[in-house]
Amino acid sequence: MTARGTIRYWAAAKAAAGTGEEAYEAATLAEALDAARERHAGRPEFARVLLRCSFLVDGDPVGTRDHAGVQLVTGGTVEVLPPFAGG
Repeated sequence: MTARGTIRYWAAAKAAAGTGEEAYEAATLAEALDAARERHAGRPEFARVLLRCSFLVDGDPVGTRDHAGVQLVTGGTVEVLPPFAGG
């Protein structure tokens, strides 16, 4: 079932996307990220930045889980977090 929510981009991910947030319409995190890559195909740095990012879905870290198995919900939020320098 397709869900609708918000993807929030932080730091380098925000710069690469050219926006701080956008809507998703997808059933899984993998679908949402694939759609985002398509939307930002004209920004090649975006796909490169996503490879280095970690993700929170509704506040829960995704970690090493397969993105195709991470279900999204309507009204949910995906946080896209690039690596940060420092501690």
